[in-house]
Amino acid sequence: MVTVKRALISVSDKSGLVEFAGGLVEAGVEIVSTGGTARTMREAGIPVINVSDVTGFPEILDGRVKTLHPKVHGGILAMRTADHLAQLKEHDITPIDMVVVNLYPFRETVAKPGATLEEAVENIDIGGPAMVRAAAKNYRHVLVVVSPQRYPQVLSAVREGNISEEFRLELAQEAFAHTAAYDVAIAEYLAGLEEREHVFPNVWQRRFTLAQALRYGENPHQRAAFYRDPAASGASVGSAVQLHGKELSYNNILDLNSALETVREFSETSVVIVKHNNPCGAASAGKLVDAYRAAYEGDPVSAFGGIVACNATVDKATAEEMNKIFLEAVIAPDYTEEALAVLKRKENLRILRTGPLTGSRRGGFDLRAVNGGLLVQSTDRGVVDKEKMRVVTRREPNTEEMENLLFAMAVVKHVKSNAIVVAKHKKVLGVGAGQMNRVTAARIALEQAGPSARGAVLASDAFFPFPDTMEEAAKAGISAVIQPGGSLRDKESITVADDNDIAMVFTGMRHFRH
Repeated sequence: MVTVKRALISVSDKSGLVEFAGGLVEAGVEIVSTGGTARTMREAGIPVINVSDVTGFPEILDGRVKTLHPKVHGGILAMRTADHLAQLKEHDITPIDMVVVNLYPFRETVAKPGATLEEAVENIDIGGPAMVRAAAKNYRHVLVVVSPQRYPQVLSAVREGNISEEFRLELAQEAFAHTAAYDVAIAEYLAGLEEREHVFPNVWQRRFTLAQALRYGENPHQRAAFYRDPAASGASVGSAVQLHGKELSYNNILDLNSALETVREFSETSVVIVKHNNPCGAASAGKLVDAYRAAYEGDPVSAFGGIVACNATVDKATAEEMNKIFLEAVIAPDYTEEALAVLKRKENLRILRTGPLTGSRRGGFDLRAVNGGLLVQSTDRGVVDKEKMRVVTRREPNTEEMENLLFAMAVVKHVKSNAIVVAKHKKVLGVGAGQMNRVTAARIALEQAGPSARGAVLASDAFFPFPDTMEEAAKAGISAVIQPGGSLRDKESITVADDNDIAMVFTGMRHFRH
């Protein structure tokens, strides 16, 4: 059992500092501190010993060197054995029983718009990680605290004299994770100073923090947890706030992400409904309630038990429509008070608020684990470049057709391959997802659209290897098609389109989604 007689406190995040330090002093603990931390405690009337009085050496180099001294690290690293204690006594070093340190705000600094390299470098902590690692290494004899959230628990243990080795090991594990994440943040920032296309680091380093343990994974026999990316900025599932409903499941989080990323494709007021990680309904309209109704009408059967994402504030009228069926979750930038009151009538409905869907969505990576490795790719942020689109048929799409083609392509990008989307009036009528051949995906989408396919448009995530997909589209009455192009048999598909007065556009950009 460890008894805390002397604590070294040096923190950038001063949350709860005064209360914690005051409690330690009341428990008979002597406090050694540095710079602004010492000043904060003194101003609160807490007695503090300057670290320079301990080392007999002043802080130098604008504070870059202050704790890197044998009288600090000797006090932290000494085991409480007769030999080590004798050496401390010989060199007039007092043992340090607890180290309370959180590091310079490097991540917060580089996250600020316009942050310079000089500012980033000055916020790379040296002495802090050294003390944290020293204390964590010597956890059998020293308590290390890196999070203000731990202060109440630590203070209680000090007061009660109940600082078990199990507790010290737990805090040491937390400390090493803290410094490891800090170093990864620095490495990621420095590596990103010079963006080099198609160049990946020799060691892939990413840091994620545990957001919550989940009841189970995709199936009840699988364990699961959700981790957040501290480096992520802007609206996302990871940063969304749950306002109501049951705990999120593994599948909920996957579908919420899919729905949110799909609806973010649109600048016009839009709604997307996702089921099993595929959009089953999507629509754009002048009013959110109209967009929701149109998205729901696209596939009412699949919408039951689905996930809904909106790119605008949910109002009462839209909430009333949503409440007509069972939904697993709703995610949106915000909700009116009236809308929340309506939605909360469903006790289990998960309601999430993201805040404004603003900011850049460029960059980022998709990570997928495979047995024995990790696949990494840049996130598919590709959009249709109107300058690079080619009309390859005799007939050009009219203005309305072109708007619907671009709408359908934005949706098909988020459908599992092979993927086909049929749309009209900026409303999805049919989706063919995850099929082993493209013509089957087309038949499914066209069958779902039914008679409404006549005069609608069709989007494909990849080229047509044979003209059979165009033949199915012609039979259903499709008026315009958008696809990447690039097949050896493109001419055959173009011929079918021309023979049936179908306009077809090639984008030159594939959107496989496996």
